[in-house]
Amino acid sequence: MSEKQLHEDQFYITGLKENNTSVIQAIYKKFVPKVIQHIKNNNGSEAEAQDVVQEVLITIYQQATEKKLQLTCPFDAYFFLLCKRKWLNELKKSSQKEVTFINENVSKDESLQEMIFQTEIFSEKQALFDQMFQQLGEKCKEVLRLSFVTKSMEEVAVKLGVTYAYVRKKKSLCTAQLTQLIRESVHYQSLKNK
Repeated sequence: MSEKQLHEDQFYITGLKENNTSVIQAIYKKFVPKVIQHIKNNNGSEAEAQDVVQEVLITIYQQATEKKLQLTCPFDAYFFLLCKRKWLNELKKSSQKEVTFINENVSKDESLQEMIFQTEIFSEKQALFDQMFQQLGEKCKEVLRLSFVTKSMEEVAVKLGVTYAYVRKKKSLCTAQLTQLIRESVHYQSLKNK
């Protein structure tokens, strides 16, 4: 399969990744009102719409940072569809609100559908990781958190006031425990097959 061409709207992804204020303001000005209106038209409030927007922007930021997200479709369609699907999932969870979708012309572009699918998988994997991470003991969480943000294990050992050998062994054990928790999860099997 040939490499998909990068869309000119990639600058929105780059701007989010770099925390560029003008790009973030442009997103809020150009794209967020449409999302808010959509959610309000579908039994949501402005506050709920803002929550959806925040969660989707965080997901896009994380995917851009961790997976080098490459936009192959217009940002507007990508962002709107992610928000729309996020809201639909919220409605399904609460199941007390009825969905009355007004048909917006959203692109049926294959690259858009593929990007949405990849982002949703990424988001589900992140949620599974976070859920299993919370099941670890406090010492494991502390060692792993520090190792995620610190450049070397020597620095982690210094920050924790332990030996380098201890922190390496502890990280290895904690990573193995986290991996086992994830793999034993029922949700992991369904994600693995996607």
